[in-house]
Amino acid sequence: MIRAALIQLRSGRDMARNLADASALIREAAGQGATFVSTPEMTNILEPDRPRLRSLAKPEAEDESVRAFSALAKALGLWLNIGSLALKGEAEKLLNRSLLFSPDGSIVAHYDKIHLFDVDLPTGESLRESHAYEGGAEAVLVETSLGSIGLTICYDMRFPHLYRALAQAGAELFTVPSAFTVPTGQAHWHVLLRARAIETGSFVLAAAQGGKHESGRETYGHSLIVSPWGEVLAEAGTEPGIVIADIDMAQADLARARIPALVHSGIWP
Repeated sequence: MIRAALIQLRSGRDMARNLADASALIREAAGQGATFVSTPEMTNILEPDRPRLRSLAKPEAEDESVRAFSALAKALGLWLNIGSLALKGEAEKLLNRSLLFSPDGSIVAHYDKIHLFDVDLPTGESLRESHAYEGGAEAVLVETSLGSIGLTICYDMRFPHLYRALAQAGAELFTVPSAFTVPTGQAHWHVLLRARAIETGSFVLAAAQGGKHESGRETYGHSLIVSPWGEVLAEAGTEPGIVIADIDMAQADLARARIPALVHSGIWP
């Protein structure tokens, strides 16, 4: 049995304050017995001013939050998924990178968000995540003492083939750290996350940003832990905080035995 905790944040424009807020909640989760903790997308900063964001972002090896979270995972003896950080890449663009720390504080995996959100809205507003971020090129599956974990980020959840491929490769649990907007969250958040769990027979852990940020952006919150059968085991509201559930990884095998869709998905086309 694994006690899993999701940290819901309302990250702002001050990296030091965001680090302190996240660290305090991670410690609180560990105090409640959590052995696996996940934080949202953009744990270190939610900054709409891209020139300012570029000026603040550091490479992974120089980022203060990476060092701090490594030390925290080791001090608390837990598996820690930092949902994503804005980091400086080798080129001019940034990386939207998820990191998984083991209980000894080492980074055992990192994943760069593959699917970037580029859209022209009916309002005339244009969003281009690809203008600021370099997209990842590889799906990431991590074998841990807890089980096999597939790392994904936010917009990835709209691409079921990614989850199917990871599940067929052995993933029993997915992390889906996010910073969903309120309109899309109200429409799609629960149904997409439950669908990814049901169709792969996997646990889905989606830590989210929530509430009105100092930049003016409003995120949906509702961090979710979903079972392989699609049941919502734990859910947050919109405020920063923690949600916890005890999960039995054997339930993934049971769900897949009852509905063997992963086996049948290769039949056609």
